[in-house]
Parts: sequence; C-alpha cells; structure tokens
Amino acid sequence: MKRLILTRHAKSSWDDPTTPDHDRPLNDRGRAAAADLGQWLASRGYVPGQVLCSDSRRTRKTWDAAAPALPGTPILDLKPALYHAGPDVMLAVLHHATADAVMLIGHNPGIAEFAARLVAHPPLHGEFARYPTGATLVVDFAVSDWPEVGFGKGAVIDFTVPREFVA
Repeated sequence: MKRLILTRHAKSSWDDPTTPDHDRPLNDRGRAAAADLGQWLASRGYVPGQVLCSDSRRTRKTWDAAAPALPGTPILDLKPALYHAGPDVMLAVLHHATADAVMLIGHNPGIAEFAARLVAHPPLHGEFARYPTGATLVVDFAVSDWPEVGFGKGAVIDFTVPREFVA
C-alpha cells in the first residue's frame, strides 16, 4: 500500500507585483492555513515519510509552516520539475518516491488535473475540481512500488480545503 498526500500550496502574496512568480511568498492567510494543514494531517495520522515539493518559495513555505505539527523528520526533496508541472510530470516524479507515505506539494492548474486523473472515483466535494490553494487530497494505492501507480487507480481517503481545517 502506498499513500499520497497531494497539496496545492497555501495562499500566496501578490503585494509586490514586481516579485517573480517563482519567488512569491505566502500571505498571512496562507501561513496560517499551512500551519493548520500540519495540525489537520497530524490529527488524522496522515504523516509523510517523504515530501516531494516544487522549488518555488510558496510551496517550500507551505511545507515549512505545516512541518512542525508532524512527528518525525520526513525527507524533503525539492523538485524543480514540479514548478507548474502537468499531471504526466507529477506522475513521473512520484514514480521515483521512496517512502510509503509521500506528500507532493505543487501548483494549479496541473495539480487539480493530476488529482482528478489519479482517483478511480472523485470525492463528493464542491471544491475538488477547482482545487483551491491549500486543498489537500489523501489517496491510497493498492501497489507495492510507486512506479505501479497510474491514473484512475487511487482510492480517496480524505479531501479538505483550508476553511475546513479543524483538527
């Protein structure tokens, strides 16, 4: 069994329009939501052993804010290929994961399409198709190795958005 925790980065700041997209930080709401995400994951036992993270500032800061609530020290792998990646690239990166439970932090529009294509049956949630900032899907795969994961094979365990983070 393999578990994927698929998270879109938390809300980023647009305060400085000259900041390159890759370097945009989280805003106050995003930092709070990312910290709440860590609490939500910990309260449900969704703890990654490895984090595959886009190398953008907002994805890294999402992880930095969520991580203190989680037990252990997951391996953090910054993956430049995940910056604005599409579903095929995300799947290729995931195929190289090494832990049984992996968190992947990325960007829309790719992450929404990736989530939709991964699962056999989407969750009955009004925000799933939009996959807003901070949205998180927990999906299990009945496989022994990550390269066996493919589109349409995931079983949804949980899905949430920041306004629902209640530990």
